[in-house]
Amino acid sequence: MKKIAPTILPAVVAGLALAATTLVGPPATAQELQRPDGWSVRFDDPSSSEGDLQMFVEMPPGWHVTSGPAAVYWGPGMEATGDFRVEMEVFLFDPGRRREAFGIFVGGRDMEGDAVEYSYFLVRNGGEFIVKRREGPEAPTVLPWTAHPAILSFADREEDSATIKNVLVVEAREETVRFFVNGAEVASVPRDQFGTDGTLGFRVNHGLDLHVSKLEASPLS
Repeated sequence: MKKIAPTILPAVVAGLALAATTLVGPPATAQELQRPDGWSVRFDDPSSSEGDLQMFVEMPPGWHVTSGPAAVYWGPGMEATGDFRVEMEVFLFDPGRRREAFGIFVGGRDMEGDAVEYSYFLVRNGGEFIVKRREGPEAPTVLPWTAHPAILSFADREEDSATIKNVLVVEAREETVRFFVNGAEVASVPRDQFGTDGTLGFRVNHGLDLHVSKLEASPLS
């Protein structure tokens, strides 16, 4: 088995749900935005810039994003190859009527160039998931939007909570890639349909307020 980058973030997540209401303050201006050290952001629209982001900051445990245009986010050393598992724990704040998507990407190549490639597994409010690829300017769909009861929506939160948590997992094995939400397998595809080796990180579409409390990669034996 090929080696994988070490764990990205320790699983220090206890108490986040109780503290969630304190995570969001007034939106940051472009001048106030402080991208976490070493992190990169790539927008779908080449005309977009980091000035279009309201907030992207390190906020232990994890990172807080109040997005503008759709983009992918990745930090230094975030790479995986061979057989591996990537887990993302993410808290969604009130999306209003928006059903924009968020989740994991893997298999990133030429992330700063015109020939960019990556594969992604996203969920959205309303309890649906999608599996897609990015191939330069194209974004072919591997699996279309599909409902699954394991995916929690903002309406599923507890009465006094400002947020709802979902845990997403991508498992890349020799022949198959499997996708999980909150411990339930929601889909799988042949590995040759879903590029896996390369840069990994998370994707956030338009106008969402999220806290990513965990983004962790580990090898599969």
